[in-house]
Amino acid sequence: MTESIRPLIVGADVPDRKSLIFLKGPVAKGFGRGGKELGIPTANLPEEVAEVAGKTLETGIHYGWASVGTSPVVYPMVMSFGWNPYYKNEKRSAEVHIMHPFDNDFYGEELRVIVVGYIRPEADYTSLGKELTWLTHPRH
Repeated sequence: MTESIRPLIVGADVPDRKSLIFLKGPVAKGFGRGGKELGIPTANLPEEVAEVAGKTLETGIHYGWASVGTSPVVYPMVMSFGWNPYYKNEKRSAEVHIMHPFDNDFYGEELRVIVVGYIRPEADYTSLGKELTWLTHPRH
């Protein structure tokens, strides 16, 4: 059996309340790459929120829960937090992919996020093909 690069389960079995991170802000225009280029639409938190989050969050891929606007409905989410090395971003971003299909964009609506756990560090890729290849291997 070959060893998997990514563990099958990440994070604690039960989140510790002290380790939860709460972020919120109006959905901001991003680079337009998530949904259009990658097929993974994201709702971006404002730069100011990403800057403050950078004091607590490690760059990488995180998971948790999110809600938008005045809706009390909460959806699972994954968030890319960092510099996006493939694109060589000059500013850190917090790009949230909410695991629910939405019919419309919701720019300007308040996005509330609870970060529950960490999946892996951000990685650079050699291409945007169907099978992305890491240039650097994530930690276990």
